[in-house]
Amino acid sequence: MMKRVAAFTMAAVGLFLFTAPGTAQQYPSRTVTIVCPYPAGGPTDQTARVVANFLSKKFGQTFIVENVTGGGTIIATNRVAKASPDGYTLLLHNLQISANATLYKNLPFDTAKDLTAVMMVNNNPLVLLGRKDLAPNSLPDLLAYMKDHRLKAALPGYGATGHLATTLVAQEAKVPVDQIPYRGAAPAMTDLMGGHVDLFFATPQSAVPQVKAGQAKAYGVTSKDKLEQLPNVESFVKVLGPKLEILYWQAMYAPAGTPEAVLKMLNAALQEAVSDPTIIKTWDTEGFFIYPKEQRSAAFANSLLKSEITRWGQVIRDNNIHVDQ
Repeated sequence: MMKRVAAFTMAAVGLFLFTAPGTAQQYPSRTVTIVCPYPAGGPTDQTARVVANFLSKKFGQTFIVENVTGGGTIIATNRVAKASPDGYTLLLHNLQISANATLYKNLPFDTAKDLTAVMMVNNNPLVLLGRKDLAPNSLPDLLAYMKDHRLKAALPGYGATGHLATTLVAQEAKVPVDQIPYRGAAPAMTDLMGGHVDLFFATPQSAVPQVKAGQAKAYGVTSKDKLEQLPNVESFVKVLGPKLEILYWQAMYAPAGTPEAVLKMLNAALQEAVSDPTIIKTWDTEGFFIYPKEQRSAAFANSLLKSEITRWGQVIRDNNIHVDQ
């Protein structure tokens, strides 16, 4: 009897040791879904589709992008946080995921515990645009003007990077701003060009064409250095200090508990993707920057998420920002 039990135990252990690595080696053996919390056509969706296309070719399996919108990106994030940790449901999100951890009081998941990072994908600064007939012509002049003129700033949504950037500028420059929320960047940009609002933080890919067409003024960028596409536009960091370095970063996440072997495979594939000349050229044209090699590990991405939760949590609390659920 004891011999049969011992034999059964050894066989079970052997099967486990054989199956666990084998599962990772076979990944992916079916379609993988990359959940995007935003509508099709936006910057996060565009990045997700570039990544999905590369991974499909790399692994010889279909990687699809599913746009799960609504709820301030919580619906999409929750879906991935609660998904089976097998690598077949992934999340492509941005800075807003870190703000939501404080912005919403009753999240159905723990951002830092229920998700694990695969890799930082790319980032870009924001450009502060003004309506084309706004009087000031430089960032210092605009900030001085705002002390005596209460301007209206469009927000692409609560908790979005543009909302956080607008709040931080008002806080650090000590100027009053009326913040007007919109359902996305597109209607906010439309109202800016129509003169219905005065200011709007946009991504370079949407800001540069409007500035060059004379439909909007560019006042500042939230990177340490000036943008190559807008060489005459000053850096907020130079004018207001290092707190104003704000990067609209994008990263891939998986459910916590996803096998380490699968995470490593995905990380290695993403490292290939961001080294691909075609992708580099595409993102360079759109104003996206790729993280240096030393910042492409899952550990770095997890650490950055935690630090951004702390950073934006403080800004949100300091300015009494909250969203009713």
